[in-house]
Amino acid sequence: MGRTKVRKAVIPVAGLGTRFLPATKSIPKEMIPIVDTPMIQYIVEEALDAGIDEIFFVTARNKESIENHFDHHFELEERLARRGNMAMAQRLRGLSERCSIVSIRQKEPLGLGHAILCAQQAIGDEPFAILLGDDLMDCAKPCIRQLMDIYEERQASVVAIMQVPESDVSKYGIISGVQIGERLFEISTLIEKPKLPEAPSRMAIPGRYIVTAEIFDSLRSIGPGRGGELQLTDGLVHLLQSQKLYGYEFQGQRFDTGDRLGFLEATLHFALKRPDLAAGVRKLICDFARQCE
Repeated sequence: MGRTKVRKAVIPVAGLGTRFLPATKSIPKEMIPIVDTPMIQYIVEEALDAGIDEIFFVTARNKESIENHFDHHFELEERLARRGNMAMAQRLRGLSERCSIVSIRQKEPLGLGHAILCAQQAIGDEPFAILLGDDLMDCAKPCIRQLMDIYEERQASVVAIMQVPESDVSKYGIISGVQIGERLFEISTLIEKPKLPEAPSRMAIPGRYIVTAEIFDSLRSIGPGRGGELQLTDGLVHLLQSQKLYGYEFQGQRFDTGDRLGFLEATLHFALKRPDLAAGVRKLICDFARQCE
């Protein structure tokens, strides 16, 4: 099958977000803000900045506010403009105009692999990106763009990887492979959330993937895995039987916003990057530090 450039991205957003209850009883986890910007907006902007043309949300019941966030809100934009807040009006309008977003319903919570399968008809036979919403990246070059560059060079699937402490290997898909270039590994196998003695390395996949359309056949060929769910990692292992798979140690910072402490860390990080907030946030941090002495 001939390859094309990566134009499409799948962003699964069907999870219940139980670790953020009670907030997620009424709002999707993905809409919880980092400072004043919903987490999902960071993910979408990463894809858009990388050159992705089409974005497909795999959603569930009560997730309509995510799609609404990326639609035009003419009344709000007009009110902001009348009040002289043209910068915010243009920011909201610009985000809507940059996005071509389609929502696809995952009717049952059968796992990440199943969520990806739900997008098969929309993706067709093209390679595509997968961005998981629990992982916020701060990179000079968008993380998913780094993987797209590897795909265009190698014409094979590639996942982002990073080294994690031994205490964290059971939280991730872990790879085994051989380094073949700067930051680049050829993967021989993957294990989903292994116990430490079973982990082949400390190189973990933090939720960014470029995969070929053959992943759909692989996902259909495997059965439920860990937790009784269809695992994307298991699909990638099956894909390895017929094609190469690479891991790229991306350059940048990653924040696990699926964890409450990780969420707080991301909030502080992005607040400190804001010229309007940085000085005040530093003062707050110093004040708290003195209270802990």
